[in-house]
Amino acid sequence: MKKILIGLAVVAGLVVAAGGVLVWRASAGLSPAALESRYATSADRFVEIAGARVRVREEGPQGAPPILLIHGFTHSLETWDGWAKAFSKTHRVIRYDLLGHGLTGPDPKERYAPEERAAFVGDVLDGLGVEHAVIVGNSLGGLAAWRFAHDHPDRAQALILISPGVYSLNGVSDEPAEIPAAMKAYLMTAPEAGVAASAKIIYGDDSKLTTERLKTMRAMMRRRGNGEAMIKSLEEFTLPDPTALLQDIETPTLILWGEADAVIPIEQGRRMQAEMPNAALITYPGVGHAAQEEAPEETVADAIEFLESLSANGEEGPE
Repeated sequence: MKKILIGLAVVAGLVVAAGGVLVWRASAGLSPAALESRYATSADRFVEIAGARVRVREEGPQGAPPILLIHGFTHSLETWDGWAKAFSKTHRVIRYDLLGHGLTGPDPKERYAPEERAAFVGDVLDGLGVEHAVIVGNSLGGLAAWRFAHDHPDRAQALILISPGVYSLNGVSDEPAEIPAAMKAYLMTAPEAGVAASAKIIYGDDSKLTTERLKTMRAMMRRRGNGEAMIKSLEEFTLPDPTALLQDIETPTLILWGEADAVIPIEQGRRMQAEMPNAALITYPGVGHAAQEEAPEETVADAIEFLESLSANGEEGPE
């Protein structure tokens, strides 16, 4: 993981060295209005939730069982396109851009710490009139998902976690790790080469990355204010020992992990599954950190089978 951060920092450092004026222009960010015009769809709306203007996308029948999809750090709700297409046939699919990400943009209240992101999951459900749902999260979104399920077991019918944040990593534990200046520059400028390098690390098979997907990733990072928000998020990011919390989570849980995950080692998935009293683990050879995006058909099929098995066995959460 340290090698990954160093690699991205080198790319960012080259950008900084290229010229102060270019860096200043890049760090100024892209117009929210222009990005919304390009990327917002007819299924999107901007909802005032607990003092923040949040991009929410809903698909599928309104009366169907709700499933909430939460993306990871630097990404946006587009990472769930494959899953939303499949689940919208049977579920009310809800996804949103995290605070400080995508078209949501920075949070006026700067709620970026992991516990605040977990609490905001409840705010989203409240804002949409949803009492309980299947909660799904990848990476940072996975961390928010399992912590929300711990704090509000009555609201999480089931958990699906894809390479979630959980155990200490890269020097982050009870205290945040120091952020290199070049990493801050990367988040502020999102240089084309840096975003491509980061995406190739996230994917196990980078041949699956498309030019359009890279453009979307970079555009969402460059939304005005997101760079500063991501830096503040890292400044507040902690991963204290989760053992006691995990052992308390009775919610039926499916953990999905790419065996080629270069961001969070798969050993953390195995450890997490062993700690949780009602969890199963499925791994995918050759797949990286965002398995829902790199292998959407395989992962969503396993997710659907998991939820169907809970329903058949009468093990699903509250109705």
